[in-house]
Amino acid sequence: MINAQVRTESGEIVLRGSCRLDWMETVQRIDEDKFPFLSSLLPYADTIFNSRQVERLRREIAHQSVREIIGQDSAAEIETLCLQVENGSHLYLWFLGD
Repeated sequence: MINAQVRTESGEIVLRGSCRLDWMETVQRIDEDKFPFLSSLLPYADTIFNSRQVERLRREIAHQSVREIIGQDSAAEIETLCLQVENGSHLYLWFLGD
């Protein structure tokens, strides 16, 4: 499972996501050519996005085909976390693999 968090530059957790993405059932099915940011999530390692990258990730999440794969609730939560990073200062979106 992959969890999401917003963290500061020093690693302090600002916001925890409640969605858990199942790698085998969801993210692995994402087309990596069409959605390079979302498809880059790793199941057993951490993936970190800065404010510029989360803007692009948020655009990928907006596609209906992605929302159908990861689920509307997960997509909405990831969008919220992305906006937190975009609107903050020195914040990063972390996806934590098992």
